[in-house]
Amino acid sequence: MSIDYSKLGLKVGLEVHQQLNTAHKLFCSCKPQLFKEEPEITFLRRLRPTQSELGQVDPAAFFEFRKGVKILYEANRSTSCLVEMDEEPPHDLNREAVEVAIVAALMMNAKPVNEIHVMRKTVIDGSNTTGFQRTCVIALGGEVKIEEKTVPIQHVGLEEDAARKMGEEQGGSILRYRIDRLGIPLIEVATAPVLYSPEEAEKTALAIGRILRATGKVKRGLGTIRQDLNISVREGALTEIKGVQELELVSKVVEYEVKRQLSLLKILEELKKRGLEEEAEIKDEFADVASIFEKTKCKVIRRAVEEKKRVLAVKLPRFGGLLKTELMPNVRLGTEMADRAHFWGRVGGIFHTDELPAYEITDKEVDELRDFMKAESLDAVVLVADTLENATDALKAVNERAREALRGVPEETRAANPDGTTRYMRPRPGAARMYPETDVPPIQISQEYVKRLRSCLPEPTAQKTERLMRDYGLNQKLAGQVVDSEYAQLFEAVSKQSRVSPTTIAAVLTETLKALRRDGVEVDNVTDEQILGLFRLIEVGKTVKEAIPAVVTWLSKHEGVSVEEAVKSLGLSVISEAELENMIDVAMKENESLVGEKGKAAFGALMSLVMKKVRGRADAELVSRVLKRKLEEAAAD
Repeated sequence: MSIDYSKLGLKVGLEVHQQLNTAHKLFCSCKPQLFKEEPEITFLRRLRPTQSELGQVDPAAFFEFRKGVKILYEANRSTSCLVEMDEEPPHDLNREAVEVAIVAALMMNAKPVNEIHVMRKTVIDGSNTTGFQRTCVIALGGEVKIEEKTVPIQHVGLEEDAARKMGEEQGGSILRYRIDRLGIPLIEVATAPVLYSPEEAEKTALAIGRILRATGKVKRGLGTIRQDLNISVREGALTEIKGVQELELVSKVVEYEVKRQLSLLKILEELKKRGLEEEAEIKDEFADVASIFEKTKCKVIRRAVEEKKRVLAVKLPRFGGLLKTELMPNVRLGTEMADRAHFWGRVGGIFHTDELPAYEITDKEVDELRDFMKAESLDAVVLVADTLENATDALKAVNERAREALRGVPEETRAANPDGTTRYMRPRPGAARMYPETDVPPIQISQEYVKRLRSCLPEPTAQKTERLMRDYGLNQKLAGQVVDSEYAQLFEAVSKQSRVSPTTIAAVLTETLKALRRDGVEVDNVTDEQILGLFRLIEVGKTVKEAIPAVVTWLSKHEGVSVEEAVKSLGLSVISEAELENMIDVAMKENESLVGEKGKAAFGALMSLVMKKVRGRADAELVSRVLKRKLEEAAAD
């Protein structure tokens, strides 16, 4: 069913965050790289929220603090220092990053500020050792063109990227973060909330991404660019969705969020029809129901009973049947309650009567549970098996989410999943989140400096596409793919330094590498120098373009190894024409019935057989030419 987004009053604001490929991090001289080895340094912390100058505490920060977790940080000496560990004040703001951000802002017709002031943004989920993220505004205003529409840019900013989460320990009470990513320069571009369809949001993200890539100073690969979306519909609520990594997911995330909000509004309407009007009717009255499950076959509950933990239950009046309402694919209202229970109560999940009997919980146990809780036909019952503290906190979180259902759509921050769905992350941040950074001096931006940068801006997308078509003989589709890719600069470098066809180079960089990445190959482990070296081997005839997928795949698993060694290890060195002729003779002898056939069918079948034997070691054009000659000679005899 198609949705008329204009009637729904859909509004989307977009924030694009892109890592910059600078020589150093934003506030120190460490390399902006990630490490894969075991950490050389670890340290344990617990972060706490602080009051703003007005005595306020940010609700999102308080939420993270209430979870009561500790953070184990991992580091090595080549990618982090005392600055990332919060044992030393930050150094001056990285001027290279500032210049890249100003250039990008000017390409969007934004106006750079006269003076850059660094601010602190409270974040205590563990992703920053300091308990805040350093950020600054670089430019205000601006615009990007999306077909016939002009999308206003609210601001262009510069901030430090966060540490990356590596896992959890002790049931989630300790989080492991690696601080190599912490401090990598991150440019932020925020649009006004004037995007009125999923397609507009995706096209805007693409347009901004093109501009950022045109600077030639952005990192590439999964995780280096992330989109945040602020989405609302009429009668709904503003929901912030963070961490959309794939451009193709932007429209799907918007579409799913609209469906989620519409479904929540329908649930609100149904609750009112059922006569549930007051949030006070949802009471924090939890009952111990362990006696009902003394002989249960449900593994989770049986384990809790055996370990002398609690099995607590709560009744949700007139919620029966609504917890299984699908909000978006594989996400129901019960799923959202489980997310809250997990974050607040540190439990693995919840059970509720809308999904029971299941998980080896029987009809009899469900009936006994409903009787014990005095649940009527329209009521739902939720139960949790864990320690008394965790189970209590989890059911309080479930009740709070049920109360929010009476308000419609809750304002919250959600995290994007790889399939375009989202999960609860934390409450929306408040005004107490930002305050000045006193350890970094302001930077003045002169008009002369801005004028100089404006005089040498990178060429616009349309102009670059035309130049690639003119100078390298690419067709419009391939030229557009190169410009939209992360390899535009590498394409020109390789084309200038090798005699391989630019069309072949472009197809490999945009189509072959994309296909490999989709198949799970870590293409970003392969360096530009290795890709250039691979094309040079093709140029001098030491390997062929058909070997590229195998060589790139091998190099992605053997970092730091030469292309020559990859080709040798894979046995993909080019065979001589004499060896090729011998292989074709053998193939023709083994398939005499095909040789005797007329027309293209015989050639195609033999070509397929030979290519299977020589793939990656002989050029397809050479194989075709030799095979045709051999077939002609056989026909003449």
